[in-house]
Amino acid sequence: MSQVTTPKFPAVKQSLHTELKKRVQQYFDERGIAPTGNPKLFTKAIIMVIAFITVYLHLIFMTPVWYLAILECIILGGLVAAIGFNVMHDGSHGSFSHNKWLNRIAASSISMLGANHFMWNMKHNMIHHSFTNVDGVDDDIEVGILMRMAPTQKYYKLHKFQHLYFWVLYMLLYVFWIFFADYRKYFSQKIGNVPLKKMNWNDHVEFWSVKLYHAAVFIVLPIATVGWLYWMIGFIVMSFFAGFVLSIVFQLAHTVEHTEFPVADIETNKLPDEFAAHQIKTTANFATRNKLVSWLVGGLNFQIEHHLFPKISHVHYPAISEIVRNVCREYQLQYIEYPTMRKAVVAHVRFLRQMGREA
Repeated sequence: MSQVTTPKFPAVKQSLHTELKKRVQQYFDERGIAPTGNPKLFTKAIIMVIAFITVYLHLIFMTPVWYLAILECIILGGLVAAIGFNVMHDGSHGSFSHNKWLNRIAASSISMLGANHFMWNMKHNMIHHSFTNVDGVDDDIEVGILMRMAPTQKYYKLHKFQHLYFWVLYMLLYVFWIFFADYRKYFSQKIGNVPLKKMNWNDHVEFWSVKLYHAAVFIVLPIATVGWLYWMIGFIVMSFFAGFVLSIVFQLAHTVEHTEFPVADIETNKLPDEFAAHQIKTTANFATRNKLVSWLVGGLNFQIEHHLFPKISHVHYPAISEIVRNVCREYQLQYIEYPTMRKAVVAHVRFLRQMGREA
């Protein structure tokens, strides 16, 4: 595959992004609060990490009865996703705390889950957040021939069924990420068509250290304590549940029936909208009034606010969402939001059915 030239955003006189940042900053200034995490976030992070370690140790060394073990494997998979959403995600964006060392610790929790932070930072922070839903650049909508996730992607006959089989593919995300995607990026030195930034010696050491740790903790030790068969069943249950939760939360934010998939101008290589308008048109919120969903997914149901202000902790998204809504009304931009998670899933299924029709 040839390398891609990343598109540019057009320069505008009256920047929507500048106006949004001014109003949101005013919100924090008036209240005298920091845009980073607060004690509630730190407490949640501690609870989730302790719960993860406790459930893991209980499964490995206490060998509970099979039906309780299955339940604990599901819980462990949920905690893998929850730590990723709530701890690692804020930390990797530098919004977990105003202390850089705390952000580094939070971001490093991805290593505890077996993934590589260098690859995540490049794929998510640098590419996805810059070129959301841009086919050929945003790796989050590149699933290969098995799924068509953008109108500009090639159509295959099997896509007419993708709204039926996507459930199975989404469950494979965690396994694919840990055992294949990280390695493909490492050895190809590319994410899709976009070259990786140069890895230094520490990056290489960290990559292989994390992979060795994951193999020891999630494969070798469990097989040694509970046996190959029980490990295989438990690992499949845990990883499939984690994979589905991770997949569905991220897909509900961008691949639903009302989001757009902008294409850069062939001659100028510029996208049609400035950065903020681009993010608003390619992103959707869901279940923002459901406090349990917001708590579990780390505010990623406020995806519009996150894409506009990734360095603001998710604990502030409910408050600043009102500011963003008002600005969208003033600029006559659609603020895409689904009131419940169920309706967001329906919108995603409808989108997959649309993409499953031959162009």
